[in-house]
Amino acid sequence: MFGKAAQWSALAITMLLLSTGAVMAEAPSGPPITIGFSMPLTGGLAVNGTSGLLAMQIWAADTNKKGGLLGRPVKLIYYDDQSNPSLVPGIYTKLLDVDKVDLVVSAYGTNVTAPALPVVIQHNKTFMGLFAMDVNEEFRYPKYFSMLPVGPDPRAAISEGFFEIVKANKDKLGLKTIALAVDDGEATRNTADGARVNLKKAGLNVVYDKTYPPTTTDFTPIIRAIQATNPDIVYIASYSPDSVGLIRAAIARAGPQHQNLLRHDDRASEHVDQDLVGTDPQRHHYLRFLVAGPYVAVSRRDGIPRALSGAGSRQGRRSARLLPGALGLRRSAGRRRGRRGSEEPRPDKIADYIRSHTFKTVVGDVEFGEKGEWKKARLMTVQFQNIAGTSIDDFRDGKGEVLLWPDEYKAGEAILPYSSVKH
Repeated sequence: MFGKAAQWSALAITMLLLSTGAVMAEAPSGPPITIGFSMPLTGGLAVNGTSGLLAMQIWAADTNKKGGLLGRPVKLIYYDDQSNPSLVPGIYTKLLDVDKVDLVVSAYGTNVTAPALPVVIQHNKTFMGLFAMDVNEEFRYPKYFSMLPVGPDPRAAISEGFFEIVKANKDKLGLKTIALAVDDGEATRNTADGARVNLKKAGLNVVYDKTYPPTTTDFTPIIRAIQATNPDIVYIASYSPDSVGLIRAAIARAGPQHQNLLRHDDRASEHVDQDLVGTDPQRHHYLRFLVAGPYVAVSRRDGIPRALSGAGSRQGRRSARLLPGALGLRRSAGRRRGRRGSEEPRPDKIADYIRSHTFKTVVGDVEFGEKGEWKKARLMTVQFQNIAGTSIDDFRDGKGEVLLWPDEYKAGEAILPYSSVKH
């Protein structure tokens, strides 16, 4: 499917900027409208961060060619947060106090979004979170908006599809016990909270539930400890870097005879999903989530071949696909009128506009509700099946990813249990 980092980067920045004014037809002039953010360009989240940055850069270039915003050019100001949450507050302080950017959006992911929110609140700015899991639960900041389709109950929504599939097969497969391994970071702790709610509804008994440090590199002891409890189901709440290590440790330790039914990795990134699956195609029949909605075949629209040809890596090429639909939105509000090139965004109006309007996007209508989350959850659960290799064509347009839930979008049946897969 589409690259998640680029998808939310494009849509979030477009929504934020559409609330400031319409794109003009004439050449932009005057001082630029500056948009500040940190982005994980190195470290464990670099694949997602670089594709997200690419999406923003494509958007900015296209917008400036079409006349900019409010008659002014758009300029991106960003710094590498190195996938390190401790660097994020300093970066946003610099963006707002030294660079004095007009608008801010978050980096990619919960762990590097949550540390920025208190700084943004202090400066009373509207803030778009990119793929951030329930970071506004504590603050309830009215000017925060999340680009993650998890709805009003984010923590439980992430694993809802997984546990619905479990419940549907529980009696047939005799599923009674579950093991949870959780990265001790904010994102994965939050999603594990929701998983614990859902597993109780599914009537499962927990035989293992432990966290591990985000800096963990040797996952064999974790897999060994899980195996010792002989669970029917394994739920892994991992962040991008440890997803790879956990899967490889499971393969090395367990092999194809392991009886666990399913694995749900709620933070597997693009490179984890596709590169690692291809290392042993038939083994990785696991579940993950995606956004549900009326997708548009944007890869064939004007400008996409150019964007793809200059994107570089496979992840980067995927990152351009949702931009045209997002940029096709043409709404405006909250402008201070004056001569062309002198109009300015009005931060006090931006949040009201975003909260009170429905946005037409390539993933369907988006409306924001409590805590800045989407009013309605729109998640799908898919399973990798019958992957033949690791080329782009092996994964293009969702090839190899079978949609299992919700039923209204269902395109196939789950391969269960894990031990039934032929290797």
